[in-house]
Amino acid sequence: MRLVAIGLAAGVFSALFGVGGGIAAVPLLILLTHLPERVATATSLGAIGITAFAGVIAYAARGEVDVGYAALVGLPAAAGALMGTSLQQRITTSMLTYGFALLLTGVGVRLLWP
Repeated sequence: MRLVAIGLAAGVFSALFGVGGGIAAVPLLILLTHLPERVATATSLGAIGITAFAGVIAYAARGEVDVGYAALVGLPAAAGALMGTSLQQRITTSMLTYGFALLLTGVGVRLLWP
């Protein structure tokens, strides 16, 4: 049941704010299911494909998807995901945890003080 709730939260955050569901899913997977950080990240990435497909179908039905721009963002993002995965395997788990926390804090501060 926790996994279903995490998936629902990640989907809502993704579609509502246009942010990666991992911003919600990874911390929730770590906190609520006690998955290790690397497993939580990989699990979240696996779920993103399903989430993105559902979201793009809903937006496409309204004519709100620019396929050309999606490709211009998506193809480099796929390359970045491969690079990020390679980098993640080379750093310590604690460094990964602190880096993620720092990223989320920085985004939060930036949103509060534009």
